[in-house]
Amino acid sequence: MAKKRFRDIKQGKRVSKPTTISSQYPYAKASTKIKAFLTDSFMLVMPIMYIVFYLIMDGREGFAEAKLQGWLYILIPLVIVQTLFMIKTAQTPGYRAYNLQIIDEKTGEKPTSIIILLRNICAVFSFFSFFGWFMMFFNKDAKTLHDLLTRTAVIEKP
Repeated sequence: MAKKRFRDIKQGKRVSKPTTISSQYPYAKASTKIKAFLTDSFMLVMPIMYIVFYLIMDGREGFAEAKLQGWLYILIPLVIVQTLFMIKTAQTPGYRAYNLQIIDEKTGEKPTSIIILLRNICAVFSFFSFFGWFMMFFNKDAKTLHDLLTRTAVIEKP
């Protein structure tokens, strides 16, 4: 880029403006991603929690006695179910409701099964760190930590 010089501006010469690099993907907004997350929470997590609480752990008291084991019984099936949804259509039910899709940023296509599984595992860990999910409010593309680690992006489906 040419440097703007006072002499050029005074003489009326046009100096090329720097071009901004526009995003090639329509990244999803943080508010839409939160809505999709809440939808997934009720459609995927709540049935799994119900099964774990009442069928496996014999009620809330049983869950309270073995919380770590109970959360593992909830999170492992959740990661598996989300991974299967994303492998098939690159969407979870919440993403489908809000017309979102996950892509590999290098290719622009649906990520591989391993990348999707890794992303979902990282999503669980970043949820418990809180920092990973709050990154979407400070990142211009609204990417979370697990998106950055796996080089994926959540976009609005065309």
